[in-house]
Amino acid sequence: MATRTVSQSASEDFSRALASLHAAALRPELRLTEVPAPSRIAPYAVALTADVLADPSGEEELASGRFVLLHDPSCPEPWGGAWRAVTFARADLEPEFGADPLLGEVGWTWLEEALAEHDLDYVGAAGTVTRVISESFGSMSDRPATVEVEVRASWTPLDDDPGEHLRAWCDVLCTIAGLPPLPEGVVAFPGRRR
Repeated sequence: MATRTVSQSASEDFSRALASLHAAALRPELRLTEVPAPSRIAPYAVALTADVLADPSGEEELASGRFVLLHDPSCPEPWGGAWRAVTFARADLEPEFGADPLLGEVGWTWLEEALAEHDLDYVGAAGTVTRVISESFGSMSDRPATVEVEVRASWTPLDDDPGEHLRAWCDVLCTIAGLPPLPEGVVAFPGRRR
């Protein structure tokens, strides 16, 4: 009988989390899509992909990523809680950023600042910031060098509003896309941002 009560409570908690994610107010440049979630990591999971678009037509993508929210009522020890946000964000950057030795630190700071800006309570933040520099040679030597940044991060939300964690992650995605931050209550005009 106790197991059923725990499971029912966990299911209700997860349903509230889904409602919070779906109700999150996001910038108009973002296109969010629910995709199949990993099924072996936690009893409950939801996965969303996001694209930051340069214009309403949706033809030019500035950044993309994935936000996964996991819920395990047993509170796995490495998590430090019942929830875990697992994220990925990537974008192309201007070539001169490829040589910046502080790019990794700056990328991680974008995440920390976004979580702080939303006044979120969390523990166990971990992740990597990776830069990928691609240079072309031979018959492809006319292609310019490209630089891509990837921010992979996870953390354990301790508050009851996963929608705010999604909003903070979307802020990171928009930052790496090169969009300026929007003050609370300001709506962006559609159009080219880069």
